[in-house]
Amino acid sequence: MKGTNMSSPAGFILLGFSDQPQLEMVLLLVISVIYILTLMGNTAIILVSYLNPKLHTPMYFFLSNLSCLDLCFTTSIVPQMLWNLKGPEKTISYTGCLIQLYVVFSLGATECVLLTVMAYDRFNAICRPLHYDIIMHPKLLQQLAAVAWSSGSVVSTVETVLVFQLPLCSHHRVDDFLCEVPALMKIACVDTTFLENELTLASVVYVVTPLGLILVSYGCIVRSVLRIKSAEGRRRAFGTCGSHLIVVVLLFGTLISVYIQPKSKYTQNHSKFLTLFYTVVTPSLNPLIYTLRNKDIKWALKRLLRRDPS
Repeated sequence: MKGTNMSSPAGFILLGFSDQPQLEMVLLLVISVIYILTLMGNTAIILVSYLNPKLHTPMYFFLSNLSCLDLCFTTSIVPQMLWNLKGPEKTISYTGCLIQLYVVFSLGATECVLLTVMAYDRFNAICRPLHYDIIMHPKLLQQLAAVAWSSGSVVSTVETVLVFQLPLCSHHRVDDFLCEVPALMKIACVDTTFLENELTLASVVYVVTPLGLILVSYGCIVRSVLRIKSAEGRRRAFGTCGSHLIVVVLLFGTLISVYIQPKSKYTQNHSKFLTLFYTVVTPSLNPLIYTLRNKDIKWALKRLLRRDPS
């Protein structure tokens, strides 16, 4: 236990890309632009879904929840990241690190569950169209959204408590740009096998299982769509699911790479870029993906911008 600190440290040093100052300046500019686009895009989706009565449907209810989640997710990470990128100080307080870890893990798990709920909604819309309004009634929508948001909080509480009970090495240097479980485990001065196994179990429950359910849902959707005789009908059916499926691939692909793939497969910088992708880039792509592939959203945005009452 030599060189450890059993008490709460004053703070942590987030190394990030501090060994590459030129890259930091580029990232500062790029991430600033991406963050602004994320705020604008997700806020626009929430506004049009709320203000336009034609979008008061289960699909847009869950899409609004996803946009709200992405706003909270990026805001818990990006401001601190930009502050560290712009100057030599790369610190975060102990309390700030604890809160960031809890929020990031909680919202990440929530998003996995929420995307599963959205797949269930598309399954009912395409495979059970005659019973869709009966199944997806307003009370069920609220219950499914509540389950998604609360489930993330439960697993995040467990992970946060376990991680911050670890005795940490005295240097408190986190080789990442945010407080994340894998990075904090690396500065623990004890064997972390138990915590690694627990993290793997959480990844199976909140990443692998939701992905499996989503794939099963889309298997049923594809089978139902192929039975449609009209080519236009098949195109429209696939079109309603395409945006969601792209978001699923982007998010789950990077989460599996970060949390489930063997750590030796990637260099540390490679892992940082993967984390950067799912924490900063993916939330900015979600509104773009749904806007470009969704005529209803594009129409509602045009109407909102033109303030057309008709």
